[in-house]
Amino acid sequence: MYRAVKIRIYPTDEQESYLAQCFGNTRWLWNYMLNATTTAYKETRKGLSKAAMDKLLPGLKKEYEWLGLAYSQVLQRVTFNFSSAFVNFFEGRAKFPRFKSKHGKQSIQYPQNVKLMAQYSVIKFPGNLGLIKAVVHKDLPDAKFTTVTISRNADGRYYASILFNQEDTPVVAIRQAIGVDLGLKNFAITSEGSQYNLPKKQLAKLEKNRKRKQKKLARKTDKTSNKRRKAKLLVAKVSSKLARVREDFLARAISQDSIRKPSYLCRRFGS
Repeated sequence: MYRAVKIRIYPTDEQESYLAQCFGNTRWLWNYMLNATTTAYKETRKGLSKAAMDKLLPGLKKEYEWLGLAYSQVLQRVTFNFSSAFVNFFEGRAKFPRFKSKHGKQSIQYPQNVKLMAQYSVIKFPGNLGLIKAVVHKDLPDAKFTTVTISRNADGRYYASILFNQEDTPVVAIRQAIGVDLGLKNFAITSEGSQYNLPKKQLAKLEKNRKRKQKKLARKTDKTSNKRRKAKLLVAKVSSKLARVREDFLARAISQDSIRKPSYLCRRFGS
């Protein structure tokens, strides 16, 4: 069974600069592979396999020296994810892969050689990244890392999502049924008497704030100006705050019933 834990990290200015380079390198490589694959398919009716894409990497590093600034396994992970994206598309599980944009959320993946040093509140990454300060709020499972994904949200926050493989963890099936009433006054009421109420005042205040900032952003028509960039960042911060409030609500709702995790809350709340 796989389990992911999301941790807030605080890279230094130098590490932020390096991560920005890695985000750009992986984004460029993804777009290059997507363009090469679609071109090859139009010409030969066959795409590029993962092995063929891996063979292209050494030549691309020589041609574009800046591409080698990113950790080698981070680049190899791009070809793995790209190949998986096409497999999911052909098997009907996902849409056709799209080109990645430099705007919005950015991410890279480390498949191995990452160590969590919780006692020192740092995560050790291979290559030039080194030690990054982290905040660990919960006990992590005693299992090996499968993949560690570093992401930067649109609001400028950095996170590390750690994927564990807990093969020996038993799964207990609970054969019980409960009734759930989804209403207007109360978010949800179960047949056992549990009530879940939304933080309506806080959400309404944040929504009003976001709407006001979105109007200010819409007035700035010059997409290359610093004022528009700052206004866009303010909108992203409010949107991020809204998302965290929703996540906190779901976490509190689940913690009220530690035996049965109400997945219907997640579906209802759109998470």
